[in-house]
Amino acid sequence: MKTTMMLCDFAEAIQGKLYIMGGGWTICPPGPRNMSIALRILVPWDGTNKKHHLKLMLQDVNGKTVEVGDPPRDIAQQGDFEVGRPPNVPAGSEIDFSAVFNFLGLPLMPDLSYRWQLEINGEPADYVSFRTRE
Repeated sequence: MKTTMMLCDFAEAIQGKLYIMGGGWTICPPGPRNMSIALRILVPWDGTNKKHHLKLMLQDVNGKTVEVGDPPRDIAQQGDFEVGRPPNVPAGSEIDFSAVFNFLGLPLMPDLSYRWQLEINGEPADYVSFRTRE
């Protein structure tokens, strides 16, 4: 599946369209930070009408999922999606799926690199990286 991910100050997915505000940045002040990840997935024809699982995780520079709280819990969101085949769409077409993940008050440390890692059906699919200022 082809994917597009974008870091945003805020985003919404409404009727298959992404509405993005303050999108496309790679550097931000340290936390607590609010941010959204806008996601577009092109599902191949033979992947429609099937359930898919996605997981989005915040990772540190070493690829370890960032944890918060006591007891610690991963900063991650996951869920299932299924895309149907619309009528009269030619066989072989890709069908798009849009979603937004909002995160509030992320405790980001200064002068560090992070990345949002996306997995689809347990396989790495895409990522977007960013860094915090000193």
